[in-house]
Amino acid sequence: MAKNLILWLIIAAVLLAVFNKLETSTPSQEVNYSQFIQHVQVGEVKKVTISGSLIEGVFDNGTRFETVSPGYDASLMDELLRNKVEVQGKKAEQQSIWTQLLVASFPILVIIAVFMFFMRQMQGGGGGGRGPMAFGKSKAKLLGEDQIKTTFADVAGCDEAKEDVKELVEFLRDPAKYQRLGGKIPRGVLMVGQPGTGKTLLAKAIAGEAKVPFFSISGSDFVEMFVGVGASRVRDMFDQAKKQAPCIIFIDEIDAVGRSRGIGIGGGNDEREQTLNQLLVEMDGFEVNDGIIVIAATNRPDVLDPALLRPGRFDRQVVVGLPDIRGREQILKVHMRKVPVSDDVDAKVIARGTPGFSGADLANLVNEAALFAARANRSTVSMEEFEKAKDKIMMGAERKTMVMSDKEKTNTAYHEAGHAIVGRCVPEHDPVYKVSIIPRGRALGVTMFLPEEDRHSISKLGIESAICSLYGGRIAEEMTLGKDGVTTGASNDIERATAYARNYVTKWGLSEKLGAQLYSEREEQSYLGSSGGGNASHLSEETARMIDQEVTLLLENCYAKAKKILEDNRDKLEVMKDALMEYETIDAKQIDDIMDGRKPRAPQSWSSDDNGKGDAGNAPQAKVDVAADQTPDTGANNTVSEP
Repeated sequence: MAKNLILWLIIAAVLLAVFNKLETSTPSQEVNYSQFIQHVQVGEVKKVTISGSLIEGVFDNGTRFETVSPGYDASLMDELLRNKVEVQGKKAEQQSIWTQLLVASFPILVIIAVFMFFMRQMQGGGGGGRGPMAFGKSKAKLLGEDQIKTTFADVAGCDEAKEDVKELVEFLRDPAKYQRLGGKIPRGVLMVGQPGTGKTLLAKAIAGEAKVPFFSISGSDFVEMFVGVGASRVRDMFDQAKKQAPCIIFIDEIDAVGRSRGIGIGGGNDEREQTLNQLLVEMDGFEVNDGIIVIAATNRPDVLDPALLRPGRFDRQVVVGLPDIRGREQILKVHMRKVPVSDDVDAKVIARGTPGFSGADLANLVNEAALFAARANRSTVSMEEFEKAKDKIMMGAERKTMVMSDKEKTNTAYHEAGHAIVGRCVPEHDPVYKVSIIPRGRALGVTMFLPEEDRHSISKLGIESAICSLYGGRIAEEMTLGKDGVTTGASNDIERATAYARNYVTKWGLSEKLGAQLYSEREEQSYLGSSGGGNASHLSEETARMIDQEVTLLLENCYAKAKKILEDNRDKLEVMKDALMEYETIDAKQIDDIMDGRKPRAPQSWSSDDNGKGDAGNAPQAKVDVAADQTPDTGANNTVSEP
């Protein structure tokens, strides 16, 4: 900065001197040499100054002139003296040695300046560190303490996680409080949780509360095609952090660079392992990085290298889980501050009807509701818009332009009614919330089940009931259309029922014949954390045959149980089909009317009194299908009919 200022001052001084010289100089009249001689001969020239071939002078009237001698003229001096012209001689100006040197070296200086400019651009000096030569420079973005406005007040639904990280804030504010007792703050904090639970937001809140510089980078920013680049970036990032200490380094999706060594491709010298090794050294090596706290986030802690998780590196793991009903209410209130909501909107009612929702899901819910209100040209967001938003998120947007024949529509109504009736009758099943034959997303119809409360596990009887309800649609088609009229709409149901049954036997240890033993491959053994899709290589042929027999027996028993329920409620199946054909969508109260043998009431608009009291099953919400190869979570269950 100082060098640039001096350079501009020199340029300004030179320009000022040139302009002053131009302003002070008086314009001269140019005459040729013949005219000059004539003026001398008639006595009109008063004074001349001769400098080589250049002759400058003044006429009698005061006008200045100049001319150039074409060659040496021996008679000129006699002519000037004869006519009494005052003659002065002037020494020819010669450039100084510095001026000559500057003029001679100017082209070379220009070439050097251009070369340095392009080299600086390539190294990222003029492009924010993104030049092609800036391979080893860190891509971490530095946010100053005044740039981070997020605080713990903006983070809701994860009170336990906030308590775990609050002492980090206290340490960054007053490190002497811990150091005088010999305590050491964790060098690294690993935030673990499902996508959308607020791990990144919580890290920003820590930096916002502590008022310290915040370096943000993604794990993928370290990995390049050239070996050693990632390690260089790690070194550069920690070098920058040391200059800003105390500070926070936040690495998002650290599993991109922290995956266990030895399971990648390329052996022990690939780029990812070199980067991980450098990260391990920087976090706990010979050099001490006091005042630097590394916070990382991942939703795959199972694939991280053990050396990264040991004490001294990531000393503490903070689990940022899905919020419970109270947490969802708090998150909704945070997001509702940004939109004008009506008086009928009750965050508690919405929270009770959204089990399994993450913070990102709830933020999307509020945003979709605001968009619905804007389309309707309303000044506030009412509960009606929130209900429409939840249906759109969970079931997909309505495909109003899709044309369905009466036959296909009737078949879909039978299919969804079969799901609803079986789900209503089997024990330990989530209550039926809504049945619709309006095409949404890729589904021709949807049956939604809503749990009465947050759950973290499911019983053996509950799994069997879930399989029964999945088969309800297929059985209803078979009962009404015959075996030859069964459609492909139950493909998703069959896939999920089979996955449930196989996990029932091989993973959850619920088969009495095979016992509580794991027969499936562990997910961590595959490269990308998936099950691989193949058969378990460690099983004998006899064991594999027994597993297939147990899975088949379970599915057959559940199928028979669901068929018996529909046969006993054949009249209700017809009534529910007629209600779906008339209203297209029926809710829990209409389903209760049908199951109690009454005529279903006409659909009514939503009101807080209807959903704020009574069974939680009446609260209008469902969530995305639970993956059948995982332990069922707290969410509601959807059963869809595919085209």
